[in-house]
Amino acid sequence: MNNLTFLVRALAIGAALAIIASCGSMSSSMSSQQVALSGSNEVPPVTTPATGSGTVTINPDRTVSAKITVTGMTATASHIHEGAAGTNGPVIVPFTKTADNTFAAPDGAKLTDSQYASFKAGNLYVNVHSAAHPGGEIRAQLKP
Repeated sequence: MNNLTFLVRALAIGAALAIIASCGSMSSSMSSQQVALSGSNEVPPVTTPATGSGTVTINPDRTVSAKITVTGMTATASHIHEGAAGTNGPVIVPFTKTADNTFAAPDGAKLTDSQYASFKAGNLYVNVHSAAHPGGEIRAQLKP
């Protein structure tokens, strides 16, 4: 192998490694998390047999995707709210009901810069409402 062939191959391998490394750093900067919702996390706490679980993803471009499924309750609504643990706050991403007890973030859901800063500070939560508990029956705080 001559020096030029060696150099071309070395550059190609270096470029491939750089692309692979950048893909890994992009995925690590996204925040995808499993959430477990319970009545004890609501403010004030709710005694309920209901539970919920799902995945919430908040990307660096502030786009949001989520799917939440609940059991043990008749769910009426679900949202992401802005509020620290132990406090209640306003709805910032209303979810769409996709089945009897399943909710999803709508296509195109996106946080503002201020809301994304709140997420990074640990001040967003997901909850699910019911007729019996219109303020929220189960809740999970999102982790940055």
